Amino acid sequence: MLNTGARVQEILDLRLCDIRTDPPHQVRLHGKGGKTRLCPIWPQTAQLLQEHSNNAAHSGGSESPLFVNRQGNKLTRFGVRYLLKKHIGAGARATRTLQEKRIHPHTLRHTTAIFLLKAGVDFATISQWLGHSSLNTTMTYARADIDLKRQALMQVFPEILAPPRAGHVSSATINIVDWLKRL
Repeated sequence: MLNTGARVQEILDLRLCDIRTDPPHQVRLHGKGGKTRLCPIWPQTAQLLQEHSNNAAHSGGSESPLFVNRQGNKLTRFGVRYLLKKHIGAGARATRTLQEKRIHPHTLRHTTAIFLLKAGVDFATISQWLGHSSLNTTMTYARADIDLKRQALMQVFPEILAPPRAGHVSSATINIVDWLKRL
C-alpha cells in the first residue's frame, strides 16, 4: 500500500493477473468509477508479491484474489486493519515514537502522497498515481504538509528565514514589519 499509494479496496481487489513481477515491475489497480491504472512498484515489492503468490493457495487461477485470509477467502478491510495494527504494535516495541501514532490503512496512502510531493513530483503525476479524478483532491496533500510550506517560504523569502546572527538586529525583521504595515 505504501509503495503504490493505493486505496485499501484497490489492494484487496488485486488478482494474480494484476501483478507484473518482471521488469518493469507494476500492478494494475482497479479504482473508483471503474477506472484502471498501472502503478510502478519497487523491485523488492515485486519480489515479495512473487513469493506471496507462489506460497498462497489460489484455486481460481490468475483471476484469484492476491490477498486471502486463513480460510482462503478474499481478505477484507477489517483483515487489513487487523494486520496493520498487529505489525505497528510489534514495531512500536522497537520504535517508541510509533506508540503515540494513530496509523490506519489510509495513512499509508497519505504518506505516499507526501513522499512524492517532497521528492518534487508534480501534482498532475501524483494525481494520476493516486487515481484522483480532480487535481483539487491532490492539492489537499500540499496544504497538509508544513515542511512543504517551509520550503516554499524559503524559496520566496530566503533572507527572512535565515537564522539571525548573534547580537545583531536583522534588517529582515525591520523589513517584515515595514512590509506588514504597507498591507
